[in-house]
Amino acid sequence: MVSGERPVRIAELVATLSLAADLGLGQPMEHCLRQTIIALRLADRVGVDESQLVATYYTGLLRHVYCHADAHEQAKWFGDDIRLKAFGFEQGADSVFDVLRLLGSGERGLARAGRVVAFPVSGIKEIRNFLLTHSTLAAQFARRIGLDETACEALRCAYERWDGKGEPNRLAGEAIPLASRLVTLTSFVEVYNRLGGVAAAREVARKRSGGEVDPTLAEVFVADAEAVLAGLDQTASWEAVLDAEPRLGRSVGGAELDDVLAAMADLVDVKSPPMAGHSRGVANLAAAAARAGGLSADEATTLRRAGFVHDLGRLGVSNTIWDKPGPLTDGDLERVRLHPYLADRMLARVDGLARVRELAARHHERLDGSGYPRGLTAASLTPLDRLLAAADVYHALSEPRPHRAARTPDEAAAELRAEAKAGRLDGDAVNAVLRAAGHRAPSRREWPAGLTPREVEVLGLLARGHSNKAIARLLVLAPKTVSNHVEHIYAKIGISTRAAAAVFAMQHGLVGSFEAAA
Repeated sequence: MVSGERPVRIAELVATLSLAADLGLGQPMEHCLRQTIIALRLADRVGVDESQLVATYYTGLLRHVYCHADAHEQAKWFGDDIRLKAFGFEQGADSVFDVLRLLGSGERGLARAGRVVAFPVSGIKEIRNFLLTHSTLAAQFARRIGLDETACEALRCAYERWDGKGEPNRLAGEAIPLASRLVTLTSFVEVYNRLGGVAAAREVARKRSGGEVDPTLAEVFVADAEAVLAGLDQTASWEAVLDAEPRLGRSVGGAELDDVLAAMADLVDVKSPPMAGHSRGVANLAAAAARAGGLSADEATTLRRAGFVHDLGRLGVSNTIWDKPGPLTDGDLERVRLHPYLADRMLARVDGLARVRELAARHHERLDGSGYPRGLTAASLTPLDRLLAAADVYHALSEPRPHRAARTPDEAAAELRAEAKAGRLDGDAVNAVLRAAGHRAPSRREWPAGLTPREVEVLGLLARGHSNKAIARLLVLAPKTVSNHVEHIYAKIGISTRAAAAVFAMQHGLVGSFEAAA
């Protein structure tokens, strides 16, 4: 534990993730905070026990935190993944026509026609997998941070519908946990109340009653909508939402805090396959560089934590930019430059992570003032700021990107030294990062879940977003052989989607994650 550190409430970290989810949904920050307060008010009106109240609280905050997990695939079908989700909330997408008019956004002619033709064959199945992925990963995350089975089950059922047409298990009616039903209703209600007032919120509850929404809950809301929505701006503030936690949840510090922040890192990195494991890798490399540079154990811990959350703001930028294979436009670059600022905003109210937040917000600043978002110069950048920046650059160079292949270690080192020579990165920080990067752990002989070395290779490429056909080409294997490997991998690690496989690979250091030698 860092000397003098303040434990951080799990509710604070979950609320931070809810802000990230808001941006990924194309909604203003605090949408999830507000839907949670509405759900708690409705829960009071229908009478629930404490366990269900806790489940409602955390389902409200966590329901959408993995909605970016398939952003790569969403962007492939629909263009801007964030625009797609905003459309679903604000306009609805209940008919085939609604979905078809978004297909192939950003493409023209034959390319767009190809998307429309292919969608009934494979696209609908992928959308169902999206919902399976989102609910499964959210429930897994809930378990990792210590929530009880009632909350985990509510999250597993977060996308079930009252009429039995939801995912992943087509549950219907009261077979769906009450917490899930409450948040399904209030997710729509919050958006329509914000855009059109109480009348619009009532109308969407009536419209969706008996379809997505429990008709009894819809009726309770419609009858008392003014009171349920009264004073929402004040009662859905950050402090009010934390105060509304039904029972005081646990706080974490030391290794427990590191574990939760690592889980948050994995959550971020699943957004874009080429960056799988990036945040863990930067965190480990930066901490190792701090030790190599003679900094204290407390400073190394702070730096590692900043590495875990440094890219939290990437969730607020569309995958049409992160996954773009060619040069970025000036407009694209302006959106990219927002992501450290967004991370700063998300973490701003977690007092126990104040120093971590400051470091995370500065990881793209440069000594000569050419960085972003604030254009800080050497006079403002601490040794820890400089180390995190250098670790981020080195690790990014060592990873593939849509517009380039991964650099070899020697190439990455040469580019890092060139940045120092140009006056953008700190020379001492660069040397410390390169010393740390020269001591990688030896190749593993025992792999998790009984995976074979070949399965680990396949899993790494799968986590990076490669198709079975591409993996076959890269590993010089028959496509059928790769398909068999993927099937065995899924069975061994107990998952069924690429995004879940990527999370497993990141958690176990099988992709992207720099690990210092023992």
